[in-house]
Amino acid sequence: MRKIIQWVMTSVDGYVDGPNGEFDWASLGPEIGEYSDRLHERADTFLYGRGVWEMMSGYWPNVESISEDEHDLKFAPIWHETPKVVFSRTLEKADWNTRVIGGNLHEEVTALKRQPGKDLLLSGGSRLPAALTALGLIDEYHVAVQPVVLGGGNPLFREPEQRVNLQLVNARTADSSAVILQYQPAREASAR
Repeated sequence: MRKIIQWVMTSVDGYVDGPNGEFDWASLGPEIGEYSDRLHERADTFLYGRGVWEMMSGYWPNVESISEDEHDLKFAPIWHETPKVVFSRTLEKADWNTRVIGGNLHEEVTALKRQPGKDLLLSGGSRLPAALTALGLIDEYHVAVQPVVLGGGNPLFREPEQRVNLQLVNARTADSSAVILQYQPAREASAR
């Protein structure tokens, strides 16, 4: 069965975006870029909630005309070619090789995980990851803690209905400024 891998940037105080929804604070240095590339190589489908989808679809289709960043230019064709799934109850359709799912989250995601192929990469956000965490559907959490205090925004983990125990699998510094933490649900880590 395919895994769902969450990849997210967070501030030291635990927010995935700033008080006004801004995401201009995350730094993607060469080591974080390489780490991100390795996660993308493991996946053949990208998963997004609507908010992250709107940010991604507003940037990546035209990135070649607005960025000269080496990582951006390397990732752009990957983003264009990789199938994407957006989970939304209000969005009806999306372009750029994207399917919109608005039905039963547990059923739809379980069906995606059962399909043949590589893993599924869930990028950013907090609402969709919280819902998938509550359903026990995320297999790996990769969190890049950035050296910034935002003082508000959307939290990395929304208030769960019940405690979620995680097992630290790996931790490392990156680009002399960030820390990348890798967790698995404790039930999986203890089964190893």
